[in-house]
Amino acid sequence: MTARARSLDDSFASVPVPRDAGFWRRLMAFVGPGWLVAVGYMDPGNWATDIAGGSAFGYTLLSVVLLSNLMAIVLQSLSARLGIGAGLDLAQACRRHSSPALRWLLWALAEVAIIACDLAEVLGTAIALKLLFGLPLVWGVVVTGLDVFLILALQRYGFRRLEAFIASLLIVIAGCFALELFWARPDWVAAAGGLVPRAEIVTNPAMLYLAIGILGATVMPHNLYLHSSIVQTRAYGEGEADRREALSMATIDSTVALGLAFFINAAILILAAAAFHSAGRFEVAEIEDAHALLAPMLGVGGASVVFAIALLASGQNSTVTGTLAGQIVMEGFLDIRLPVWLRRLVTRGLAIVPAVIVVAGSGDRGATDLLVLSQVILSLQLPFAVVPLVAYTANRRLMGRFAAPRWLSALAWTIAAVIVVLNGYLLWGYVAG
Repeated sequence: MTARARSLDDSFASVPVPRDAGFWRRLMAFVGPGWLVAVGYMDPGNWATDIAGGSAFGYTLLSVVLLSNLMAIVLQSLSARLGIGAGLDLAQACRRHSSPALRWLLWALAEVAIIACDLAEVLGTAIALKLLFGLPLVWGVVVTGLDVFLILALQRYGFRRLEAFIASLLIVIAGCFALELFWARPDWVAAAGGLVPRAEIVTNPAMLYLAIGILGATVMPHNLYLHSSIVQTRAYGEGEADRREALSMATIDSTVALGLAFFINAAILILAAAAFHSAGRFEVAEIEDAHALLAPMLGVGGASVVFAIALLASGQNSTVTGTLAGQIVMEGFLDIRLPVWLRRLVTRGLAIVPAVIVVAGSGDRGATDLLVLSQVILSLQLPFAVVPLVAYTANRRLMGRFAAPRWLSALAWTIAAVIVVLNGYLLWGYVAG
């Protein structure tokens, strides 16, 4: 096994794990990283694709949300396996076990994915600020640059406090959507039918575009780098038995957290299907339109406000995890340590500039199109994170006794193949017009 590296040096092995305690107390020591990962599966980019999918096609694309979430559970378990079993995060593994040319390519693509993700956070937060406080979208985009100070403040109090902040906002988001679904009263039988995949998802170009956008919004490339690092914040020891328990606990943590992410993603799509598609409003694809229409169509004045609060919480949560992922990618690939504030300003600046240009030039409609496009870009970057992850975790020379069993590797390679084929189809569609 490769010697355990120090990923996120300031937080490495900083969370103690009780030695002589029962199962549940030990499990609670490992709960946290999965919730940070889950944030990436419900960021503002999901909202645009889920709203568009629900309003245009009803409950049909629920099957894509479900399959994407199941893929995410498998891939995140591999990410935790790499971090705990090999003692490396995915970026470090790529640096150590790739050729120089491939390493630079994977780093560049990882940075593109983080910028695309950050773009979704910028736009989502700016839209929420506009909906809640009437702040013009362009100014909202600019204001999002200040959230770097939120990251710095949170990290001063330790990784456990950071996790608690994330979990609190996740509970707010889940509560908001539980309330929205209560008001919307969807057709639960039809929703259950939407969990069954249909052939038209592949044969209908418009549906396929949104399906791939949902895939890109659900299975996030930067999350694979993030999870392999933050599982190492636990002081679980170096013995094989300790690491096996840590892997088991980390897998439980991420699986439960991604279950909550599935609920929220499904709730957004179900809400759009129940409120808009069932009323013949198939064209609702913008977050702002959904916000404006929810209250009158559901007959509840607070529905739009609750929706905007959940969006703001989602954007702020994604900001925190995006910052961590950017730090992990740069440090892991390049072995460069930059101050967190500088790293955040660089990444956010690369997202703010195109957002300001698009919003100033084409208005709110352009912001929504850019939001959906960012998710498609993420989907196109996904194979370049998934394939190395699956390859490394199957490598017994790297992983030793923690190498993924053959059935798990076979399942992961199947998922990787599905992702590559869907993205290839999307590119072919672009070329063919």
